[in-house]
Amino acid sequence: MCLGIPGRVVEIPEGYHHQIALVDVSGEQRRVNIGLLEDDPVRPGDWVIIHMGFVVEKTDAAGAAEAMAGLRLLGSGEQP
Repeated sequence: MCLGIPGRVVEIPEGYHHQIALVDVSGEQRRVNIGLLEDDPVRPGDWVIIHMGFVVEKTDAAGAAEAMAGLRLLGSGEQP
């Protein structure tokens, strides 16, 4: 299991061989590599999980909310 950050794809900019996406992560936009998901293309509006600058999987809004809740729980130091 890896620690992943959820985000929503805003744009796939021209160039970069379609390997880069602009993703909104909690109100901040980041450029991330989407090349690992060539078999399941990423499109604007998709929810994704990011690990170390790479999109490692697609998810949905519920999965993104669950991932963010897990990150908040880790940051709080509380036990589940």
